[in-house]
Amino acid sequence: MSIENQSISKTEFHFKGQTNYYKGKVRDVYTLGDTLIMIASDRISAFDHILPRPIPYKGQVLNQIASWFIQNTEDICPNWIVNVPDPNVSVGKACEPIRVEMVIRGYLTGHAWRTYKSGKRELCGITLPEGMKEHDKFPKPIITPATKAEEGHDEDISKEEILKQGIVPHDIYHKMEEYTYKIFERGTQMAAQQGLILVDTKYEFGLLNGEVVLIDEIHTPDSSRYFYAEGYEEKQAQQLPQKQLSKEFVREWLMDNGFQGKEGQQMPYMPDDFVEKVSERYIELYEILTGKSFEKHDNSNILERIHSNVNQYLESL
Repeated sequence: MSIENQSISKTEFHFKGQTNYYKGKVRDVYTLGDTLIMIASDRISAFDHILPRPIPYKGQVLNQIASWFIQNTEDICPNWIVNVPDPNVSVGKACEPIRVEMVIRGYLTGHAWRTYKSGKRELCGITLPEGMKEHDKFPKPIITPATKAEEGHDEDISKEEILKQGIVPHDIYHKMEEYTYKIFERGTQMAAQQGLILVDTKYEFGLLNGEVVLIDEIHTPDSSRYFYAEGYEEKQAQQLPQKQLSKEFVREWLMDNGFQGKEGQQMPYMPDDFVEKVSERYIELYEILTGKSFEKHDNSNILERIHSNVNQYLESL
């Protein structure tokens, strides 16, 4: 059976009581009144483009990591999830999304490093220290928000601009900021217990009856970057690349093949061995992060399985 037949590239379900459907970069979201059914597909995106081939088990990995971390942070911040009726599915409360992503960075890596390397010393209104090297730890984590785009690129924005433009009211923004620091601290502690460093991540929040709640995924390879703790200091001292468990290696592969999502660039072909390698990396991160063995669920009729499990859950309500 081909990789594509064992993966979810799209879903086209029609659930009883369905009032809306939204296809995101990775997740398909079905609305049934005040209930959301969020299906994690096996699509993979980079540079704000969906890559042409799905990654087997990626959706299951994302959904199960996200639900694991949401369960382990619900004492800090309320969240949207009510049930996980299928390895690829989370069901929860429909919230009003807040159109600002809370990106938090503990290290000078990725976009922050590319900005720094270009000579700039300010990111989202935050002054960055002089004399830093790629992957150095910041004195304390920094929040670099981004406006949430419906399509295309999310845009960096400062806290001051968010408040000045009235994109988010003061009290709500400060609650998001408080939650972001606390959840990142918990994620950092949980990663450290498994021999990993949580480098940077992003959180999305919504409003439910006027209360700020955590929505979407957290601490997954799609939303976060991890280093292995072992060898980090030595690699930094020798200015060697850090061993990463994140989606960054996919971005690097694309860049090596001449693609950064810019106009006129051709998306490179993804051979089977690379698709399988990406799948293995996602599974590895799941096992390291949770300390559990990954159970590959039967993907021979994956869409039929999801449809059946969701319907059984809805009928039990």
